[in-house]
Amino acid sequence: MNKRIFGIETEFGCMTDTERIRGTSEGVAARVRDYVFDVLELGLRDIHYRDWGEPPGNGGFLFNGGRLYIDMGHLEYATPECGTLFDLVAYDKAIERIINSILADTGLPTAFFKNNIDHFTGATFGCHENFQISRDVPFYRVVIPTLMPFFVTRQIYAGAGRVGVYDEMIEFGAQDVLEGQQALTEQQNYQISQRADHIVTEIYEWIQFSRAIINTRDEPLSDYTKYRRLHLLVGDSNMSEYATALKIGTTSLLLTAIEAFHEMHGEKLPLPGFELADPVYAIRHISRDSTFTWRIELKSGKTIAAVDLQREYLNFVQAFITEHDEETEWILAAWESILDDLDKDWELVIPRVDWAAKKWLLETFIAEEKLDWDDPWIKSQDLEYHNIHTDSGLYYALEAQGLMARVITDKQIRYAINNAPQDTRAKVRSFLMRTLTQKQMPCIVDWHQIYAGHTEYFEMKEPFDTNIAKAQRWINRLRKRSSRN
Repeated sequence: MNKRIFGIETEFGCMTDTERIRGTSEGVAARVRDYVFDVLELGLRDIHYRDWGEPPGNGGFLFNGGRLYIDMGHLEYATPECGTLFDLVAYDKAIERIINSILADTGLPTAFFKNNIDHFTGATFGCHENFQISRDVPFYRVVIPTLMPFFVTRQIYAGAGRVGVYDEMIEFGAQDVLEGQQALTEQQNYQISQRADHIVTEIYEWIQFSRAIINTRDEPLSDYTKYRRLHLLVGDSNMSEYATALKIGTTSLLLTAIEAFHEMHGEKLPLPGFELADPVYAIRHISRDSTFTWRIELKSGKTIAAVDLQREYLNFVQAFITEHDEETEWILAAWESILDDLDKDWELVIPRVDWAAKKWLLETFIAEEKLDWDDPWIKSQDLEYHNIHTDSGLYYALEAQGLMARVITDKQIRYAINNAPQDTRAKVRSFLMRTLTQKQMPCIVDWHQIYAGHTEYFEMKEPFDTNIAKAQRWINRLRKRSSRN
């Protein structure tokens, strides 16, 4: 693939045995965070206030280049910037192994879940994706209109699945749209996405106030003149390695194709004619459509199946990406295969797609135990699919039986726990953190810069700059100045 960094931020649910432990799930999440930094010594805590009033000590950067912190009571992990797809999957899985080892060491009667919903309160927590994109392509006039239908329909292979529905209260300006939303309120036994019910608008800048399909906050965390960061709230947290690789890989290739198209044709829409009549309605309709035909309305008044719309994107990418490496070939082949199989029978994608694997599992339980979909035990099993404990989580039970497709090895995951990616600036960040710690020089760490001393800082504007020698020279200058003082 063309060089592009990407990453995933995951908020973990937490459930504690209140009869065996005092305190709240938020307190247990904080204890796990503290264990990472204070006992395992896998990173450095923040010694400064961060944006949004995040206090010192709330989190910090890990030596693998990622970041761990508490956000709104949840334990949240951001992978390091990755430049290859399967690296990203390994770093996404690394935190699961870290948490599991902590629970084993401490005996905490706690379970952590990589999901997006609380069945009891209706609350949602996110899995955010980040992609570096070129600032040359007009974001509002080209990037957003091209990506919107893609993200609405991507859930057919990237959704994590859920039992039941949740209806947000939204005000709509048009009566026909309101009536369309009301048509979705009928109870559904099962839907393919966890986040779809909680998306309330198409685009919005501030995460805290409105969950949008595309977040428009312009915070590149790199060279502002060259890059923009695409920040997404729309995706589900995936247990399946294959699904994670496919959702990130297809998105990354599409961005590359958009940039290539813009270079050739200027400010022109790459895929005109596929604008949706109502993206928010469409994303919920697809998620709840138990027929799996997934037909949605375009602004033109025509309708199209989500599989066919995804195929239009696949064809576009195949036409505009001419350089194929091994990773690109994997994405294109996996994308085409998943669409072909979804066109035939959803059960064909069970080993690769979370919502299909979970649906098959829950239907098996219902048949064997003679239950209904509204039985509380089914919601409990829904949640257990996302339990990250490799010995008790239902996803990992399927994986242990060889029923889930893998794209990485346990060795790659173990490497990602302690080591940064070697092809992005995360390598330099990790080197600086370790070296400054060894030399007992306090530092303030961020994604694109590190401060040490009173005013000195090392800037990392270029995501693929891995120049360790330059970082070492900066440290040497710091030490000389410090010795003179």
